[in-house]
Amino acid sequence: MAIDLSSLRGKSVLVTGASRGIGAEAVRVFVAAGAHVGMIARNTAALQALAQDTGALPIACDITDFAAVAQAVAQMQEQFGGLDVLVNNAGVIDPIAPLAQADPEEFGRLIDINLKGVFHGMRAAMPVLPDGGTLITVGSGAAYNPLEGWGGYCSSKAGAWMLTRVAAQEAPHLRIMSLSPGTVATDMQRTIRDSGINPVSQLEWSAHIPPDWPARALAWMCTPDADDWVGQEVSLRDEAIRKRLELIG
Repeated sequence: MAIDLSSLRGKSVLVTGASRGIGAEAVRVFVAAGAHVGMIARNTAALQALAQDTGALPIACDITDFAAVAQAVAQMQEQFGGLDVLVNNAGVIDPIAPLAQADPEEFGRLIDINLKGVFHGMRAAMPVLPDGGTLITVGSGAAYNPLEGWGGYCSSKAGAWMLTRVAAQEAPHLRIMSLSPGTVATDMQRTIRDSGINPVSQLEWSAHIPPDWPARALAWMCTPDADDWVGQEVSLRDEAIRKRLELIG
């Protein structure tokens, strides 16, 4: 049975880190479902190209700047009359390096994006989301598993998952969840492969799922069919979830 996304028609959806990878695919899926989509990223050229392709609203924004994120949310309210969904997707993997060698500035930048960026999205969106509004964090199995060279990424994703759990406790009137997509065939995965560090870099490209899978999962998570997962994490490593979403590969 195909997933019913009709409830997304007319909803206002903001996707962070939307210039490529999972974020860009999510924009396409939400637009196809009839949602009013805003997309934020630092890469304005990529946003403009995606806007021309999809009709989504491009908002140049650095997720590490709370004032800029708050302004993006305000722009969604002005443009579409409110905000119904926030997808906290923006994230980086660098620095990939042992802790004893990692560049402190790069490490700090990663935390600013992967952890503080998630907080910035929550802080800006939670006060304006309506009852039943949806807030999703794109998480990672790295939140649970220490991996050589990924000290920053693992700790930031663990922190983001805890933020998501706290948010779900503090705002029971909202639908707050996390998505753990597994390994996805994106530019980030190429960076991981090129690093040659830890077993993830050794995976065959065919082992990675296409980015439209997590994008489709994100859209489904915004529908009533996913209500049983509110406050929890959806994992695309779960075969039952893949079957439910008709993700076949």
